[in-house]
Amino acid sequence: MMERLDIDQIALRLASLVPPGLADAQKDLRANFRDVLAQGLRRLELVTREEFEVQSQLLARTRARVEELERRVAELEAIAAARGS
Repeated sequence: MMERLDIDQIALRLASLVPPGLADAQKDLRANFRDVLAQGLRRLELVTREEFEVQSQLLARTRARVEELERRVAELEAIAAARGS
């Protein structure tokens, strides 16, 4: 998930876009932007790159195992069919 520092930096950049005449509101807006961004990101249920890589590797191993099992089942079915004839 995004680091708290990243969220703070985005909130600061958004607050800096507020016109200078509203400088007093910038502090409040920055806090509100930060809260809204953090809440929105939590709802997305994002995973870290590391978690993604681990799951990708697990999926690749699972696919390889399934393919091996399908090959073995086909062999056993062929043997069973040959014995049956």
